[in-house]
Amino acid sequence: MNVIPFDDPRLTAIGLLSEVNAGLAERMNPVFAQAGLSVIEFETLIRLARSPQRSLRMGDLAAQTGLSTSGVTRVVDRLERDSLVVRQPCASDRRASYAALTESGAERLEAVLPRHLEDIDACLTGLLDKEQLNTFLATLRIIRDVVRPGATAGVAESERAGRP
Repeated sequence: MNVIPFDDPRLTAIGLLSEVNAGLAERMNPVFAQAGLSVIEFETLIRLARSPQRSLRMGDLAAQTGLSTSGVTRVVDRLERDSLVVRQPCASDRRASYAALTESGAERLEAVLPRHLEDIDACLTGLLDKEQLNTFLATLRIIRDVVRPGATAGVAESERAGRP
């Protein structure tokens, strides 16, 4: 029988990652809720804001967020009802459409980002020096590209290296 020790560093790595993720969510969810956003709605808006022309094809948005096509449709429906996002038809493919950030959506993000960035600095990036942060970001990209290869769908290759 092959016995795997309970103190295996692989278990420690995934455990630490899980604990960090849970802690960050506990810290950040109330900020999003106060702005009237769920975590996935915030993620959708910030991905649109950081995309060229502040828009993405719905399929690329689904791939980036890890949602199914029906899941991203429901999120965009909610955001559209609140006038934070608008759908735009694709000129080259009638079957496709884009989700685009509205001015109201940008304003909602601008309202939540100062506190969100303070939280990120206080419990993540501000704890690392510049070299550690660069190494951390590079390491996260390596892992992300394996576990979520669609996370940069629709982003030009030249932009992928510098933006999540």
